[in-house]
Amino acid sequence: MDFAGAVDSVLEATIVPSFTRIGPAVRSRLDHWGPPASGLDGRVIVITGATSGLGLTAARAWASAGATVEIVARNPEKAAATRDRLQAEVADAHIGIVVADTGDLAAVHRAADELRGRHARIDALVHNAGALDATYATNPDGIEQTIASQVVGPFLLSALLYDALVAAEPGRIIWVSSGGMYTEPLAVDRLTMDADVYNGTTAYARAKRAQVTLCEMMAERVDPGRLVVHAMHPGWALTPGVERSLPTFRRVVGPLLRSPDEGADTLVWLAADDGAPRNTTGSFWLDRRVRPLHKRSNTRNSDDPAERRRLWEWVVDTSKTEFPPGAAHDG
Repeated sequence: MDFAGAVDSVLEATIVPSFTRIGPAVRSRLDHWGPPASGLDGRVIVITGATSGLGLTAARAWASAGATVEIVARNPEKAAATRDRLQAEVADAHIGIVVADTGDLAAVHRAADELRGRHARIDALVHNAGALDATYATNPDGIEQTIASQVVGPFLLSALLYDALVAAEPGRIIWVSSGGMYTEPLAVDRLTMDADVYNGTTAYARAKRAQVTLCEMMAERVDPGRLVVHAMHPGWALTPGVERSLPTFRRVVGPLLRSPDEGADTLVWLAADDGAPRNTTGSFWLDRRVRPLHKRSNTRNSDDPAERRRLWEWVVDTSKTEFPPGAAHDG
């Protein structure tokens, strides 16, 4: 292992320096990072959850590099305000909006129809929408909202946009997960929670665990020359979501939280760079390096072929679609 790799391993093992702003401050120098995005003229990037926080920061970076950015958001007023803001901030920005809640499967179908109508080719689809909801709610199909919006809906949108993505050869699907997924094992029976036992933080972590598993499984099912799939987590970044949902964490970690640019860097890079993000697939990233999926033995032991198969079958059955479209339901 070289010096940069050794330092990186120490940071990752100690967690707090890795996840806070110390991580990118050190790693960017060790690995000689360049800008995360440049020369994106002609590319189309679709991102959910980009009206604030890391999604907004990423959308701005891609638009500044010349990409057409399509923002999928559930609130039409916020979506329009975000479009207007980015067009004011970025000269000649190409910003589109699609109004849809990723937890509403009928709305996901409509959003996909709209996006396919605009673009024969989509270079990247970024699943970034990810609220941590303190209150229990269900989607119109009766599915708990966290899982519906962060697992089922994104899986469905990936399948519906598959043809446009593979037209990019390779297109990219990127799941924005969270370091919180390290706390939860893969357990399909516990993936959705009932109202009487609902805990927003736990539901969020379980959804994020499912996302990184689906990333690997999706990557196994497609030709990497046509489509690559990545997952990442941004570390501990200061976002409106953190301030709203985790106020105690915000106070304790305080000045060590990453800036939005630091938190979004790897996301921007994965969608834009034509090196490792284009030529690899199925990995979980932080700070432009591949990271392990497990830090605890209980989560590692739960991640077995049978449970993975159960997750895949559950998502396929719940979304009423396969990935890639038309594939046999073989688990």
